Amino acid sequence: MSDVQPPARSPQPTEAVDLRGRSFLKELDHSPAEWAALLDLAARLKAEHRAGRPRRRLEGRAVALLFEKTSTRTRAAFELAAAGQGATSTYLDPAGSHLGHKESVEDTGRVLGRLYDGIEYRGADQATVELLAAVSGVPVWNGLTDDWHPTQSLCDALTTREHVRKPFSETTFAYLGDGRGNVAASLLAMAALTGMDARVVAPAGLQPAPAVLDAVRAVAAGTGATLSVTDDVAEGVRGADVVHTDVWVSLGEPPETWDERIPLLAPYRVDAGVLAATGNPDVRFMHCLPAFHDLGTGVGRAVHERHGLTEMEVTDEVFRGPASVVWDQAENRRWTIEAVMVATLAGLDA
Repeated sequence: MSDVQPPARSPQPTEAVDLRGRSFLKELDHSPAEWAALLDLAARLKAEHRAGRPRRRLEGRAVALLFEKTSTRTRAAFELAAAGQGATSTYLDPAGSHLGHKESVEDTGRVLGRLYDGIEYRGADQATVELLAAVSGVPVWNGLTDDWHPTQSLCDALTTREHVRKPFSETTFAYLGDGRGNVAASLLAMAALTGMDARVVAPAGLQPAPAVLDAVRAVAAGTGATLSVTDDVAEGVRGADVVHTDVWVSLGEPPETWDERIPLLAPYRVDAGVLAATGNPDVRFMHCLPAFHDLGTGVGRAVHERHGLTEMEVTDEVFRGPASVVWDQAENRRWTIEAVMVATLAGLDA
């Protein structure tokens, strides 16, 4: 685990923040002050744990973890966050629940809301997590949908705060790869809330949807954030403090998708030249994981057999190199998820 300690909190707009009873469905549901308060709480919870003085703020609470899409980090982080705060958790995957098959989303949400104090959902449709929040009567937390990944972007904001020694308003964040996905959208929203200079660097056919750009730019207008999209790698990473990427292909996608997408995204691989092009000797590399940086995965080997690639979105040199903070990111999933659970179930000052 990293020994990096978060810097003192940055000045934030004065606003009474109370997230008790609120859901955490996407970044844009929250104000900049609420986002900052969650980051401060996550840093405090992490510091308490490191100092050996953890407090159990959720004793007697129970949470349901509803997974239609599997995950390593999200499941582990939610289970550890619940246990660390004294709550119990129940993991429900497609084999262990009737969601959407024998029981509707609405009926499932109403049942779980009677049994549990909070519900995590990870799956495809944003409409599903929104409906769970509308009918359950308890806080619902988005562990990932096809549209948004807010627990990831909150963790990335905390990791940036730990490793980039300047205010968010002076920080430049560049994302390379497929700009249409949930990670790119959530990183733009995170940057808008914190006032960053954020760039999505992607080929023309794989750039963020206009609706996403309109939504995040409306927030940026109030925070001073600068959000841009380009297909020019050198322009997009110039001056970046953080370079972030994500997988090019997902588990379950047919080989025909790889055939189309890999040639488009090959020029956007993060390698040593990309980091050098930032002009920043202190640049940091992030990845939400899993990463295809070698042949250690079944997907990586399948792509290698079909396309001859030994690395995809990031080279092994960068992934394992001194600029990489991917393991700090992975750990910070726990602390930011713990902060979301505490803030929405017990309160920021619990």
